[in-house]
Amino acid sequence: MEAVNFTESQLTQKATQIRIDTIKSLVSAGSGHSAGSLGMIDVMTALYFGDVLTYDVSKPLWSERDRVVLSNGHICPGYYAVLAHAGYFSPTELGELRKLGSKLQGHPHRESLSGLETSSGPLGSGLSQSCGMAYTALLNKSSWNVFCLTSDGEHQEGNTWEAVLFAAKYQLGNLIQIVDRNNIQIDGFTEDVMPLDSLNEKYQSFGWHVQDIDGHNFEAIIDAVNEAKSNYQKPSIIIAHTIPGKGVEFMEELPEWHGKSPSLGETVEALYELRTLAGAIESDHD
Repeated sequence: MEAVNFTESQLTQKATQIRIDTIKSLVSAGSGHSAGSLGMIDVMTALYFGDVLTYDVSKPLWSERDRVVLSNGHICPGYYAVLAHAGYFSPTELGELRKLGSKLQGHPHRESLSGLETSSGPLGSGLSQSCGMAYTALLNKSSWNVFCLTSDGEHQEGNTWEAVLFAAKYQLGNLIQIVDRNNIQIDGFTEDVMPLDSLNEKYQSFGWHVQDIDGHNFEAIIDAVNEAKSNYQKPSIIIAHTIPGKGVEFMEELPEWHGKSPSLGETVEALYELRTLAGAIESDHD
């Protein structure tokens, strides 16, 4: 089956609630990655609630499902919240993030949680794994797609570029990579640590179909995915420009929030901001 087709207003409301639940889980854990988790929630919400991803929560291993690979596994707090809202498990369990024995590990563990396709943590591995899945689908003449979520920082890993070459050679048109282009990593801004621009030109030169979008515009995200799905001869990359810490003003654009969770006081401030936004969205919808 396919995900319910939410309106843009409903997608915005859903993403805001997911951000609220992500913040709650991070403060409960006392550790975790805030900036990237919040920044990619609009992209992940569009995938699961925007009528672009084929999945069935009642049959998580359904052979015809689209595969979603979270290569940048450190943003799993946001991804867990999306999976919970999609119905893979109860949102009440999000408070178990990073707890001893929890299925919500600090980096995703495939055998612990329904809805995960891979275990991830070492950056640069997800695109190679996704290539293997996509190539298998082509060999088996299967119709499902592979969506690989990556960070911009992991493009400093050589393994990523080996996968880029492989995907182009074998014309993996069923592979859609979405890059979180938020310009930060744990050591600072990407362009200071190891410049990446122009990713657009780099991928074009490697033979990929390239799109550059606003990663917080639901219409742009959904349109880009649909265009990528209709491109059968080349692997696709969607460079999603996002704001790290999106929705929480004191976190936005700051590399220091790459790998830490909010304090209790900061959580109160963050939740007030997000709940105010949620109320405004609901009032506009009414």
